Amino acid sequence: MKLSIVIPAHNEEHRLPPMLEAYAAYFQEKYGKEAELIVVPNFCDDRTAEVTCGFMDRFPRLRVLDDPGRVGKGGAVVLGAQAADGDLIGFVDADGATSPVAFDELVEKISLDGCIIASRWMKGSVMSPKQPVSRRIASRCFNFLVRVFFGLRLTDTQCGAKLFRREVILPVIRNLGVTDWAFDVDMLFQTKRLGASIREIPTVWNDIAGSKIDVGRASVQMLVAMVRLRMFYSSLRFMIPGLAKVVERIVPHKRNR
Repeated sequence: MKLSIVIPAHNEEHRLPPMLEAYAAYFQEKYGKEAELIVVPNFCDDRTAEVTCGFMDRFPRLRVLDDPGRVGKGGAVVLGAQAADGDLIGFVDADGATSPVAFDELVEKISLDGCIIASRWMKGSVMSPKQPVSRRIASRCFNFLVRVFFGLRLTDTQCGAKLFRREVILPVIRNLGVTDWAFDVDMLFQTKRLGASIREIPTVWNDIAGSKIDVGRASVQMLVAMVRLRMFYSSLRFMIPGLAKVVERIVPHKRNR
């Protein structure tokens, strides 16, 4: 099989159906049996899994892996990648911000690279509408930390569209240290450590209404996740449980991914 696309979904019963309709129709028409979609609802208390199953009669290359646990977006990606059959394995957000055409650009342009990712910040990218100033500032600060902490010279590690060669992503997910806010960075860091090349291309990204993310809370959680990940790959790893307890007191867990 040529292509597997994993779609992690947490409480996405409203935004997922139009996205799934577009993706399933596009990739079934272009690749036929050579492409599959794997939706991974995780820790949902809505009808995400049920509405996804409603598409399976029309799109036979659609699978649903419903996980009731609090695995997070990263954990859902891992579960989907482990179950995937494709030579190319990628993932995309369930909100539809990345169109099927934009994701297919990753497939068309991966060439011999081990990984290719979409960027909302490279020259030539289009974001519609533009993100609020608060989100842009948070994104650029996060990117600065990624460069300093992990040496990843990329403009956008957090865009929800990424594609890997099978021989790259399988060892990468076996070595992940986190599955929370920093899991994208961890995947790319592991890819770099593996010696595989990472290509970044500009993308078209459409902001879809209905996001559950609180920017202020998310910014703190992302900062903590970055520090925790850096500690995970250092001699300070033993301090992570203590850090987690402190953070939980300051920023109680909230299901928003």
